[in-house]
Amino acid sequence: MQEYTRLIGIDVGKKRVGIAQTDLLKTIATPVGTFSPEEVFSEIQKITENSPVEKFVIGWPLSLSGEEGSATQMVDNFIKKLHLSFPNIEIAKVDERYTSTQARSLMVEAGIPKKKRKEKGRVDRIAAAIILQNYLDSNS
Repeated sequence: MQEYTRLIGIDVGKKRVGIAQTDLLKTIATPVGTFSPEEVFSEIQKITENSPVEKFVIGWPLSLSGEEGSATQMVDNFIKKLHLSFPNIEIAKVDERYTSTQARSLMVEAGIPKKKRKEKGRVDRIAAAIILQNYLDSNS
């Protein structure tokens, strides 16, 4: 029997956190929004109250050479706080290298005007959707 749950993709940054979610069949990732680090947990809470969430998929910021740096420590701290807030939801880390570049390329292909492409919040929520869709594609 099919279990209807969502996955939530999260792109953590110092100033903004992009969020994406899947449909209940876990086939397609869609951007939800971009939030400040202070408000993101209440937004995640709203999502988890409206539908069951199976897993959080977090972008893991490795350097181009594949090494961890200061950004990975920031994301690790976010993951610890997320686990304390939602202890029953599994967390997966996914390499997020090149997702911001992919987000910008997708916006160009979609014909989004240059002025709107420069909005960093837009890039973050699309990057969250790319992280989540990559996870779905590699685990299907």
